Amino acid sequence: MTRAPDGGVAVLLVDDDETARRVAVHNLRRAGLEVDDAADGAQALAAFDPARHAVVVTDLKMPEVDGMAVLATVQKRAPDTPVVVVTAFGDVDTAVGAMRAGAWDFVEKPFSRDRLELTVRRALEAWRLRRDNRRLRAQADPVPVAASPAMRQVLELAERLAGSSASVLITGESGVGKEVVARRVHAASPRARGPFVAVNCGAIPAELMESELFGHTRGAFSGAVQARQGRFRAADGGTLFLDEVGELPAALQTRLLRVLQEGLVDVVGSDQPVRVDVRVLAATNQDVERLVAEGRLREDLYYRLNVLRLHVPPLRQRPEDIEALARHFLAGADRVLALPPAVLRALQARPWRGNVRELRNVCERLALLAPGDAVRLEDLPTERIPHSDSRWLDAIPPDLSLIDVERAVVEHVLRRHRWNVSGAARALGVPRHVLAYRIEKFGISRPEDG
Repeated sequence: MTRAPDGGVAVLLVDDDETARRVAVHNLRRAGLEVDDAADGAQALAAFDPARHAVVVTDLKMPEVDGMAVLATVQKRAPDTPVVVVTAFGDVDTAVGAMRAGAWDFVEKPFSRDRLELTVRRALEAWRLRRDNRRLRAQADPVPVAASPAMRQVLELAERLAGSSASVLITGESGVGKEVVARRVHAASPRARGPFVAVNCGAIPAELMESELFGHTRGAFSGAVQARQGRFRAADGGTLFLDEVGELPAALQTRLLRVLQEGLVDVVGSDQPVRVDVRVLAATNQDVERLVAEGRLREDLYYRLNVLRLHVPPLRQRPEDIEALARHFLAGADRVLALPPAVLRALQARPWRGNVRELRNVCERLALLAPGDAVRLEDLPTERIPHSDSRWLDAIPPDLSLIDVERAVVEHVLRRHRWNVSGAARALGVPRHVLAYRIEKFGISRPEDG
């Protein structure tokens, strides 16, 4: 097989037409690209490895798991990975729909060798730029801006804990910057030259999480057409950050405990465990002690993860950081915007339910839409959901389970935002992919009448 670009990354090509797939794979390999192929959407999702696959090329019309499902799952698991969709000749409406759903580009069948190669190379270049930008951001902004005593204390403790090899549990509300604090621990540790690998346990479907974390061998199960390394082995010699660790299924919590205790990864489909040297940092926005009491988090795993503890306070409890963070975010834009005192007071008066993530989004919006050289009060977006807008909860029957209530909240906010998932996610203070996972988990669909 030809040498892969960028030190081992490859293209994942998905097509249920065997002849077309073989021809496409042959042409791409002749062009010097490394290619893995899958015969349908299910095989593709089982084989997809964000650490290996820089571009996904998928046919749209496939039985059971179609190209749109492949696109949606890749976007959840690896938002920086471009997805090129393949459509029938002249099917412009389908191609446009895929682009609106997040596809990077499309090619029409039957496609020429040059057209396919050019599109894939452009997608690879886009992936390289995204990767490099992410690395530069991590280097330029490895830690949260800390003007408040509370946040400075968190960062000082993070640096003191960095020298240890023990696990660290980072707690705090969604959007406070738990991953950024984890990166500070990694950057200040002896493992700083090793990889930092982050996994959002709440954004990956449970049936895919096992191979996502531990990897699998080729042929380990139906659809496993390629071996997969897994995140633990990808983080060997460095740090693995498990965000929303409380979302891990019970069976995987047992396997995680084995890795923490013995340093051994049980690869799916293999009888030989693999030894890894990984420091685990875990995070949750939930009451971790309640998770243990309710049986949703194993008590022995809790003690393994909670050797050292860091709590990141919400932004509303550290108003001194709001000005510093806002100026920091605006400084990263292509234009200079002044923040008058009245605007700063308005920013500091907000509850910031989405914490630092919400503040960053507001600043990015101001950088794009503010008409002058200074932010005006009228430029600030309206707040998400006021406290008084909770009367609808009275209509929920008191005997509903917590899961039913969560579903009701998600449906309510989606309706408020006219089923715009991005807007609803901002209102709820969660990343878009987390809300998309909840929508899929609860089987929520938009009414046909809109």
